[in-house]
Amino acid sequence: MDTSKLIGHLACFVAYAIFGVNIIVCKDLTSSQLISPLALFTLRSVGAGLLFWVISFFMPRERVAWSDHPKILCASVLGFLLTQLTFLIAIPHITPLDCSITSAMSPIYTMIIAAIVLREPITWQKVGGVLLSFAGIVFLLLNSATAGGATQTTTIGLLLMIANCICFSLYLGIFKPLISRYSVVTFMKWIFFYSTLMSLPFSFTEVVGLNYVLLPRNIVAELAFLILCSTFITYFLIPVGQRRIRPTLVSMYSYVQPIIATAISIYIGMDTLDWQKIVAAVAVFAGVVVVSRSRAKV
Repeated sequence: MDTSKLIGHLACFVAYAIFGVNIIVCKDLTSSQLISPLALFTLRSVGAGLLFWVISFFMPRERVAWSDHPKILCASVLGFLLTQLTFLIAIPHITPLDCSITSAMSPIYTMIIAAIVLREPITWQKVGGVLLSFAGIVFLLLNSATAGGATQTTTIGLLLMIANCICFSLYLGIFKPLISRYSVVTFMKWIFFYSTLMSLPFSFTEVVGLNYVLLPRNIVAELAFLILCSTFITYFLIPVGQRRIRPTLVSMYSYVQPIIATAISIYIGMDTLDWQKIVAAVAVFAGVVVVSRSRAKV
């Protein structure tokens, strides 16, 4: 494996590992009901956007073609606005098990979308790798105890999670050529600029009127993690992966999320390591290896 692809794999692994922790953080934040999903989204967008804009001042200036701004706007809607809002609204209305299984469909959606949009061939090897990882993650979920979150999945929760997966799969499958055209910082600073413009008019009153001083310390810490790690770092790393490896492979790293959640549970004593978890983890990463070695044009 060449260095560029290795960097892409590492970037996606770290990003989705953070997303795995983010599931737990978002559950706690939304369950507290102190901040609405839309306000949480706006805080993420403003916070990460400011960080990207500040960094851009210390980098060589890069002009974005005016014809690309509508495309970046669409990328912002699919890759951040709709993806994050549907997730934040769905979390209180879906059980952890159903949420994880629904999210596990994302690589399958991405593989189909990449085949249609980017003409990325669907080979038997690629299908086999995706299904192997999918089987591993479902096996893990069905053999793991789940706690917290909703006690029953509602129709709206399920539909929102399906929409979440499809939106992010469209983002991964459609915008790889656009992302490859610009530096990560330039691309992301405009992504968050447009997402802030779209959300701030609807959440301005709550965001400005929120008494941040009186928020519990754990909520403040979770907000900081949400903005710095789950937004700024992950949305920096994902384009790094998108530029170097295929969309289906990027999406397959979503299978890291439940493995990380399980690892955290084992570490803090809420779960134990057994052969089922080992088999599931081996199947997931074996599937990634199979797909990474499949022949493709992009």
